[in-house]
Amino acid sequence: MNKSTLIIVGILLIFGMYGCSSYNGLVGKDQDVKGKWANVQTAYQRRSDLIPNLVNTVKGAADFEKSTLTAVIQARANATAVNLKADDLTPENIQKFQAAQDQLSGSLSRLLVSVEKYPDLKANQNFLELQSQLEGTENRIAVARNDFNASVQTYNASALSFPTVIFAKIFGFAEKGFFQASDSAQSAPAVKF
Repeated sequence: MNKSTLIIVGILLIFGMYGCSSYNGLVGKDQDVKGKWANVQTAYQRRSDLIPNLVNTVKGAADFEKSTLTAVIQARANATAVNLKADDLTPENIQKFQAAQDQLSGSLSRLLVSVEKYPDLKANQNFLELQSQLEGTENRIAVARNDFNASVQTYNASALSFPTVIFAKIFGFAEKGFFQASDSAQSAPAVKF
């Protein structure tokens, strides 16, 4: 072989090795994003699982507006109806998912404010435990969303950086969407007693 052929083969080998390394790096980061999204969904599922217990505890201990309970039950059904797979993490799909979760959050807030009118219920140990579990779940949701966004940031930075962006385009690694707060989250909720 002549010298120029060896140089071309060497360049192709280096390019191929870099391509493999870029591909493997993107696969790892993509899987991390998918895992973090699964954690977000797990946190929301935990909240969804706790809501029937909270509603039944409240229903059994207080006789207040049926519309509040109905709103919570309906919001939970709507929130669990929106299923977003890790492969569909576009900003639009994440926004639809968040809108359903926001509706549930608002209904839960109204339920908890309504409960303040019933001193017996506030003293009920089961209710206090459920309320604490919901608070902890909301914190878990916030942590899971933050972890997801950090993972998306790392993935996007890698997938959009040159020269990895070339291999990302070739192998179909598209930019992922971030989890963003809804417009209603920009103002503090009004709590009225």
